[in-house]
Amino acid sequence: MSQTPPPARSPEELPMLAPCRQVGVDAPWRWLRRGWADLRAAPRQSLLFGAITVILSYLVTGATWQFGNLGLYLGLVSGFVFVGPLLALTVYALSLQLERGENVSLRRGLRSTLRSLRSTLFFAVILVVVLLIWARAANTLYVFFPDTAEPAIGELALFLGSGMAVGALFSLVVFVASAFSLPMLIERRADAITAVVTSVNAVMRNKPAMLTWALIIVGCVGIAVATAWLAFLVLMPLLGHATWHAYRETIDASEWPLLEPETGPETD
Repeated sequence: MSQTPPPARSPEELPMLAPCRQVGVDAPWRWLRRGWADLRAAPRQSLLFGAITVILSYLVTGATWQFGNLGLYLGLVSGFVFVGPLLALTVYALSLQLERGENVSLRRGLRSTLRSLRSTLFFAVILVVVLLIWARAANTLYVFFPDTAEPAIGELALFLGSGMAVGALFSLVVFVASAFSLPMLIERRADAITAVVTSVNAVMRNKPAMLTWALIIVGCVGIAVATAWLAFLVLMPLLGHATWHAYRETIDASEWPLLEPETGPETD
C-alpha cells in the first residue's frame, strides 16, 4: 500500500534557511572530479558556454583597454569572482538534467534559467551593483599607482596591496553569499533571501572546505588570465558543474518544492 506524500508546505511554514551538511577539506577536489564527469557527459553544451565566457572576457578587456585604465581593468578582471556564479546558472541546469537522466539540452537549460529569473533577478541586481562599486573603487585606487617612469618596489607594493585588500573584501562577501544560493534557486522554489542565508550558513559551517574551494576558484581565474582568457573555455563550465555538486553534497533543500522539470526529448 503506497503512502500518500505529505502536502506541500506554504511559504510561511518553511524554515528561514535550508540545513547544511559538514564536508571535509578534501571535498572541493571531489566536486571538481564530478564536475569534470558532467563536462565530459555534455561536452558540446558545456564548451559552448565556455566559448561565450571567453568572448565576453575579450569584450570586457577591449572596452577597458579602449576607455578605461589599469585600475578599472584589474577591477573588472577580479569581477569574474562576482558574476561567475551568475553566468554559470545554465551550467547548473545542465548538471541537473544529467542528474535526472534527461536528454541534455542547452536550450532547456536556458529556459530553466529564465523560469528561475524571478528568484535570481534580485540576486543578479545585487551582484551587478557590487561589481560596479568594486570597479569604481578599483578605478579610484589607481591614484596609488606610481607616476614615475621607474617606480620603487615600495610604491608598487602599496598600489597592488591596496587593490588586493579591497578586492579580497568584496570578493569574500560575494563568494559567501553565492556559493550555494544560485544552484538552490535553479532547482527549488525558494526566494533569494532564503538562498543567500542558506549559503552564508553553509560556508561558515564548512570554513576549511570553502577556503580550499575559494583558492581553487582564484587559481582558475589566474590561469585564465595567464592564458589570455582561453582557459575559461574549459574552466568556467568545469567550475559551474563542480559548484552544482558542491551544492548537492552540502545543502539539504528537500523542504522546498522543486521547480517542475520540462519534459520532452529535446537535445542540442
